[in-house]
Formats: sequence, structure tokens, C-alpha cells
Amino acid sequence: MLRTRVIPCLLLKGNGLVKTVQFKNPTYIGDPINAVKIFNDKEVDELVFLDITATQEKRGPNFKILSEIATECFMPVGYGGGISNLSEIEQLFNLGIEKVILNSCAFSQPDLLTQAINIFGSQSIVVSMDVKKHWITRKQAVYTMNGKQNTNFSPRDYAKKMEDVGVGEIILNSIDLDGTMSGYDYELIKAVSSEVKIPIVALGGAGSLEDLGKAKSAGASAVSAGSLFVFQKAHRAVLITYPNKKEIELFI
Repeated sequence: MLRTRVIPCLLLKGNGLVKTVQFKNPTYIGDPINAVKIFNDKEVDELVFLDITATQEKRGPNFKILSEIATECFMPVGYGGGISNLSEIEQLFNLGIEKVILNSCAFSQPDLLTQAINIFGSQSIVVSMDVKKHWITRKQAVYTMNGKQNTNFSPRDYAKKMEDVGVGEIILNSIDLDGTMSGYDYELIKAVSSEVKIPIVALGGAGSLEDLGKAKSAGASAVSAGSLFVFQKAHRAVLITYPNKKEIELFI
């Protein structure tokens, strides 16, 4: 049996790395290349980089910094943010990015999603689903535009829709728990993973290795986290780290 992938998720803003809480108040945590070098030494399974301002600023990916990241990385890298056409997707793959992650454009440009899957293959195209509770109805829905636009899709329905299109993997992110380090939304993971057969990567809220194991038990095929790998929990001082293989095997 393959070991569960444990994936640091790093947020890009400009040329730097930041960390948010519930998609707000980005805190600068350092240079992405320095982080990559540390994760190389830690023999990380994969890395994910998400540019959190590209779509809102109506600009494409920062190919210069992504080229530097892809050159430096010893592990597979996924990238999402600001992608709006096939040319950008092709350029990302040419740089050495192994998985392209689509979020807002997966909803607003369904034809682009279909074309990307047909051209580059399901295994290379990932959809990121950002989920939060509506402030009035308290029902969970999928949001785009960095958590600002309600798609009016339930997480289960949206995941099924993405699977039917041919997406190879879904990153399932809880906006409400982002950066809180209070644990994943395990009920959300159960609901979505029971609806689809494609891999679900849990994201949003991890504060301990035990949380990673609970996400797997809830149905996640892989687990991802940001704060857990960049902060010391008690004081949220920046400390980029990653568990060794024995620690991972103990909890996951």
C-alpha cells in the first residue's frame, strides 16, 4: 500500500510567502526559495504553491518566481493562481510544474477545464475547492475568487461535477478553519470523499500530526497543511519544518 502523501501548502503573495487565517490577514513568513531548500532537505513528498492574489488582480502566474521554484525543487510541485488559458497551463508544465491547480476558472471557464484535461491528462489537472458556511443559512457551499464568490454548489455536488468532467484530484479546503490549527473539517472530508472515487487532498485547519491521521480516517487520500509546517504552534513564530518518515508512519 502506498504511504499517504503529506503535502505542505505554501501561499504566494508577490515574491514572498504568506500565511492567512480564514483567507484573511496574510502574514509574511519568508522567501519561497529558502523554504524550498528546507523542504528539499526534509525529503517532502510534494509541494503546493497557491498565488492568493493573482486572480483578484486579474494577472497570470508569476512565471519568473515559479521557474526559480521549479528549478530548485527536488520533489513534485503543484501550482494554482491566476490561470485563465491553455497557454499559461502549457507554460507551467514546460517550467517543470507537475500539477496545475484550477480554482476560480474551473467554475467560470468550464470549457477551459475540459480542454486542459483532454490535452494534458486528468492526472495533471487538479481542482481546488474552497468551502465555507454561509453567514446566514450556515450551509456549506463552494466559493471562488479567494472565498468571495459563492458558486451556490454544495461541496458534494461540486466534487461530483468535477469528477464527471474528468479531474484527476481535488484539494478540499475549509475557509472557516484555514490557519486556525484547530483540526480539519472531518465531516466535510467524509461527505465529499464518500461522493467521489478520485483522490481527495484535505486542507485547512491542521494543527498536529494527529489531525493528519484523522483526515485520512475520514476519507482523505492525501493531507496538506500550511501553518503546521511553517509555524511553532504556541507562539506562531516562523519555523519551517516537516515530520520525518517514522513520525508520519506513527500517525498516518
